Amino acid sequence: MTEFITKRVKNVRNDVLSGITVALALVPEAVAFAFVAGVDPLVGLYAAFMVGLITSIFGGRPGMISGATGALAVVMVSLVAKGNAMGNADENLGLYYLFLTVILMGFMQVLAGVFKLGKFVRLIPHPVMMGFVNGLAIVIFLSQLGMFTETVDGEKVWLTGTNLYLMIGLVGLTMFIMWGLPRIKYTKKLPEALIGILVVSAIVIFSGIDVATVGSFIRDGGGEGLKGGFPVPVLETFSNIPLNMETFWFIFPYALILAAIGLIESLMTLNLIDDLTETRGNTNRECMAQGGANILTGLFGGMGGCAMIGQSIINIKSGGRGRLSGITAAVCLLMFILFASSYIEQVPIAALVGVMFMVVIGTFAWSSFRIMNKIPKTDVFVLILVSSLTVIFDLAIAVISGVIVSALVFAWENAKRIRARKRFKDDGTKVYEIWGPLFFGSISAFNDKFDVKNDPEKVEIDFVESRISDHSAIEAIFALAEKYKEANKQLTLKHLSEDCKVLLYKASPIFRDIILEDIDDPRYHLAANPEKFPKPLGEYKF
Repeated sequence: MTEFITKRVKNVRNDVLSGITVALALVPEAVAFAFVAGVDPLVGLYAAFMVGLITSIFGGRPGMISGATGALAVVMVSLVAKGNAMGNADENLGLYYLFLTVILMGFMQVLAGVFKLGKFVRLIPHPVMMGFVNGLAIVIFLSQLGMFTETVDGEKVWLTGTNLYLMIGLVGLTMFIMWGLPRIKYTKKLPEALIGILVVSAIVIFSGIDVATVGSFIRDGGGEGLKGGFPVPVLETFSNIPLNMETFWFIFPYALILAAIGLIESLMTLNLIDDLTETRGNTNRECMAQGGANILTGLFGGMGGCAMIGQSIINIKSGGRGRLSGITAAVCLLMFILFASSYIEQVPIAALVGVMFMVVIGTFAWSSFRIMNKIPKTDVFVLILVSSLTVIFDLAIAVISGVIVSALVFAWENAKRIRARKRFKDDGTKVYEIWGPLFFGSISAFNDKFDVKNDPEKVEIDFVESRISDHSAIEAIFALAEKYKEANKQLTLKHLSEDCKVLLYKASPIFRDIILEDIDDPRYHLAANPEKFPKPLGEYKF
């Protein structure tokens, strides 16, 4: 029991302090994304609390922070607007359609976890991952530029004069504190982000400097303040919205897009945190936890959410590693809403912007500039493409596009690797030794290797250095066999692995007559427990 407790509280100090820091940074982010979606700030704050709490307890990546995000908010704008148009202005139907969509989104994410779809994140190439990180760093940076504006006569204008200089000075001071503390022997263990926020807040409060604060930010956006009550189930959702197929088909595409974006952003962030901490998260568990969190969030009046890369990196850089850090952040956020709203509203926006700018610096993969001339040009293109699409559109489009381009490049490169070495046996049989993968991309080059008309009476195709990968390859071999049959020539297929034989036997009975079973056919095996096979595979008998 003692060992169990020690294992979970060994980093308690760092987890708690980093959790408080994250909670402070969550407030303006959640509020801003709520405004983007066109809903009340508390809807974003409740989402940050509930999604953050549930995923921290049950999620697959300790130390990862979840909440309301901009990637989801931009999709919700159209949903809320169209929902409001279905009723009178005072009915606010868009909000209820949003809650229902978030619930459906959650069920989709749970199904993704049940069917173990999270494992496919492993197929994301490194250039896509690097492009995602760079693009997201740029998005975070651009999102903070909006804090350098003020509302004049109902319009947003850029800060000028003294207000601008104060903002830049306070942002710079926060960044300097975060940069300097880890470099001083006696302060390097302190949470630099939290210290930076506290120092700058104290300067602003006690000097009476008139700058934008969390409270003024909320009120300028149309909110009434940070204070709210404990989240309760919003049962009006089911009475105000007709639960029929028309409603389902209206919210379904939004739920599908939101579920996909949420999972992609979360699993990419999970991979990033894995790299930073040199540990391994559980992707399928994260899918299910996030889905369950969104179901409850929709029921309790939240706008849903997913992993937040900025806050996750703040947490990791501040020393947060365990589930306690995320739990602390969520609970502190709720405490801010219930009891400490008046204090949190006094925190200057400049301090939080400074923290986010340091996150940008720490997130951006600066090494990508150094390796541009050392990696294939196609990888450079994918990196830039994903970074650009992340900024212009959203994360889901960027990652999917990057994976598709990478897959096409991989297919093209492998299609060019198909080779055929030709030789003759003593009995006059012509042998084609095939090298390289046989799949949809290489079948054209494969077909060009054969000369059915001028080949001798006996032809042998040796697959010892090749594998049959897909239906296109099967069809290519079947068509080739038919050509040799029509030419009254004997074709034999040799050195096929067991899985390739199974594919061909299932495809057509003619392959049973032309495949040569040989004792030296290649055999492939996967060890379920590789630690029990320390010697080279050649030393084992299967």
